[in-house]
Amino acid sequence: MSKRAWWIALPIVVGLLLFAVVSLAMPGDDPIPIQTATVIASYPHDAGAFTQGLVIDGGVLFEGTGHYGQSTMRRVELETGKVEKSMSLAGDYFGEGITLLGEQIFQLTWKEGVCFLYDKQTLAPTGTLRYSGEGWGLTDDGQHLYLSNGSSTITVLDPKTLRPIRRIRVKQGRRLIDKLNELEFVEGEVYANIWHSDHIVRFDPTSGDVLGWIDCSQVYPVARRRDREQVLNGIAYDSVAKRLFITGKNWPQLFEIQVQK
Repeated sequence: MSKRAWWIALPIVVGLLLFAVVSLAMPGDDPIPIQTATVIASYPHDAGAFTQGLVIDGGVLFEGTGHYGQSTMRRVELETGKVEKSMSLAGDYFGEGITLLGEQIFQLTWKEGVCFLYDKQTLAPTGTLRYSGEGWGLTDDGQHLYLSNGSSTITVLDPKTLRPIRRIRVKQGRRLIDKLNELEFVEGEVYANIWHSDHIVRFDPTSGDVLGWIDCSQVYPVARRRDREQVLNGIAYDSVAKRLFITGKNWPQLFEIQVQK
C-alpha cells in the first residue's frame, strides 16, 4: 500500500477500532463476579441416583431421578441419605426437575411433556399435567412455576394448568446463557446449574440478567468422577435455616456449601 493510500485509509481504520472498543464497553458487558463455593458439611447420597431435581423442606429432602426405567420421586433423610419413600415412574418416562409448591410436588419429564404431581406428605400420586417442549429444571416463586428446557429460555407457568405466562431470556450483557438445567429460588434470585459445567449461574427472575456465578469445581472435582455424565445437578435451599445444598448425578455425597464473596 502506498503512503498516500495509507493516509486515506487511516481514518477508516481508527474508526473501526474505536467502534470495537465502544462496543466492548457497552453497558451490561461489565465483568460479573465469580464466587467460590466452600463445603461446610457433607452427607451420604445414593450414588445410584441420577439426580435431576432437588428440594428441601423443613429438613426433609425430596429428590427426582432420571433415566428410562430408573426414574423415581423420593423422600430422603438428609443426615443419613436413607431413602424413606420412593415412587417409580413407568419405564417410558424420563424423570427431570422437581419443585414443591404448597402441599404438592411437581416432577417434569424430559421429552414426554407430562408433569407428575404428588402429595408432599405421602408421595402418593395426585394427577398429571401436560406442557409443551422438553422439561429439564423446575422451581417456583411461591406462586408460579419456572421451567428450563436446556436453552437460555425460562418459561413461567401457571401451576394449575402449566400454561405459559411469560418467558425469560437469561443473559450476561448481550450473551445468552444456555444449557440451563436444574433451578432453585434463593432469596429472590434464581440459581441454575449449567449442563456439563461446575458453575452455577445466579440471575434475576424478572429481567433474566445474570447477577453472578458460583464456582463449584472444588466441591467434588472432575478427577474423582467415574464418567463425564456425573455432572453437578441439584440445588436445594432451606429458606428457614438459610442453608444451601448441592449434589450431582450419581454423586456419592450431598454437600452443604457456603458461598464466599
